Amino acid sequence: MINIMENYKLWLEKAVEDKDLTEELNSIKNDEKEIYERFYRSLEFGTAGLRGVIGAGTNRMNIYVVRQATQGLANYVLKKYGKGAVAISHDSRIKADLFMNEAAKVLAANGIKVYITTELQPTPVLSYLVRYFKCQAGIMVTASHNPAKYNGYKAYGEDGCQMTDAAANAVYDEICDIDIFNDVKTMDFVEAIEKGIIEYVQDDVYTSYLEKVKEQQINPGVCEGADLKVVYTPLNGCGNKLVRRILKEIGVEKVSIVKEQELPDGNFTTCPYPNPEIKEALAKGLEMCEKEQPDLLLATDPDADRVGIAVKDYDGSYRLITGNEDGVMLTDYILSNRKANGTLPDEPVMVKTIVTSKLIEKLCEKYGVELKNVLTGFKYIGEVILNLEKEGKEDNYVFGFEESYGYLAGSYVRDKDAVVASMLICEMAATYKKQGKTLAQIIDGLYEEYGYYKNTTLAFEFDGAEGMQKMADIMASLRDNAPAEIAGYKVVKTADYKLSVEKDLVSGEEKVINLPKSNVLQYNLDGDNMAIVRPSGTEPKIKIYLTAVGKDKDDSQAVTDKLEAAVKTILGI
Repeated sequence: MINIMENYKLWLEKAVEDKDLTEELNSIKNDEKEIYERFYRSLEFGTAGLRGVIGAGTNRMNIYVVRQATQGLANYVLKKYGKGAVAISHDSRIKADLFMNEAAKVLAANGIKVYITTELQPTPVLSYLVRYFKCQAGIMVTASHNPAKYNGYKAYGEDGCQMTDAAANAVYDEICDIDIFNDVKTMDFVEAIEKGIIEYVQDDVYTSYLEKVKEQQINPGVCEGADLKVVYTPLNGCGNKLVRRILKEIGVEKVSIVKEQELPDGNFTTCPYPNPEIKEALAKGLEMCEKEQPDLLLATDPDADRVGIAVKDYDGSYRLITGNEDGVMLTDYILSNRKANGTLPDEPVMVKTIVTSKLIEKLCEKYGVELKNVLTGFKYIGEVILNLEKEGKEDNYVFGFEESYGYLAGSYVRDKDAVVASMLICEMAATYKKQGKTLAQIIDGLYEEYGYYKNTTLAFEFDGAEGMQKMADIMASLRDNAPAEIAGYKVVKTADYKLSVEKDLVSGEEKVINLPKSNVLQYNLDGDNMAIVRPSGTEPKIKIYLTAVGKDKDDSQAVTDKLEAAVKTILGI
């Protein structure tokens, strides 16, 4: 507690440039618990960069933590490349533009060229900027879909993909050697602009990005004359301009915007959890759907790298489509249409994460597509594209997605892209509408053909220092006391991605898992059912991914209910 108090007093003395921090530090003077929460650790820099609650202290997002991280990134770039350039952007988060400018000032002081956006932009645009300007790194100031009190800092490598484990560890090592107040270089922002070290990105670059997006169309022109009607909400984030622009350019004319969520607002007043996975985030959009009666609702998250949808059901109500269901439909649409029109490559490659729908395996078998399974995190999908590029087979990549509503067609960026996904979803809906079919009919038809694979994600929050320990205890307990069955379904195979071991409990065979180590436990059950447990890499949560296979919709729901109850009991939740 002595070191924590000393650190707190140091911040009271030194952290004077942001009055919000000064006020916060003074307000907790006699509150040991609040001081402890802010200083018991430093935010760790990992493959997801930084993410934390906005506020004062080493365990919060503020200008000093951002500067320290950026100095570490600068040291890494200079040591690896000798010189360098970095692209930076931000979304609508509180203080996001401030953090972007502070990062730019640190890079400029280190002699690193900075390409910076004049306004908020989607995360995939940042990935594109890194590649467009041939940068050595990139920074996106965002906390993705977290609640308003959070902000974050995603770091990208020279390929436009989120940093690999090795690169992130190297940057983190640099950060650990930097005194947060004394070792950080910074220079005046205006001076850096005048000297040309910081340069604003011009509008023609965004146009070139959209041209790359349009190249991913499967049936160009199909939206014209389809009379597709769309309700769109950017959830107060940064998708508003580019999503609306791409839809207009491909011929989707009838787009209605949820007004309360149209403009950037880091407080997310009408959607406290701006996550398209959560029904409450789509509430305003669904209200508007009742009035407008569109074919579908589109909702992009605050940094516009993920998109969720709802579609018109048989009775005129609106059905929420899961990330898995949307990915299954897009996969089938892309593969079937590209095969039909002769644009599917000779050796097509599709990529999904290990927690994403197993139904994709059946689609890939049908269309003769190689399926690669990777760890959770889109950077691993980007890594597959990079490896294909190194082999001269970049065009073999067809589509990749993860169950948490992240999709990418094409290799022009190396992160999930809600702009291209929104375009393809609308194109898919228009194509089927011209055939007299709805998306509700399409997903139900796929279930009838391949089986009712119901995927459910459970998330349990564990806030603060105690919460982090509780998460660690749960994972340790599972490793020490592996279940033999879950809800009456026998465990037939286990996979521990941290130990890199897969065990077939029927044959006794063991295999090495050739993926990076990750704190994930997988239980394959009788009947092709499955449960996967993993702590989130970006939030104080444990996530559980359930696969339930039934004869029909009701049967798969019944299996899901049993699995959910059993898993909660096993985890002591």
